[in-house]
Amino acid sequence: MPLVQITGVGDYLTLDQKQDLIRRVTDAVVAVEGEGLRGVTWVTIADIQPGAWGVGGTPVTADELRAMAATPAAA
Repeated sequence: MPLVQITGVGDYLTLDQKQDLIRRVTDAVVAVEGEGLRGVTWVTIADIQPGAWGVGGTPVTADELRAMAATPAAA
């Protein structure tokens, strides 16, 4: 029974985005482990309060993540 746990900053993803993520992660798992496990593949998403998540000693907020996501990746 595969279990995928995703933890992120709360208020960053909408409910629709979370549901899309659940579908896509499930698809990725069954692509590797077999379609027969789709019905028993669990995906959970846990939100951490914005500002209560930090990277490199600096708290991260949902607004900061949105700004990062909007920045084009370096080539």
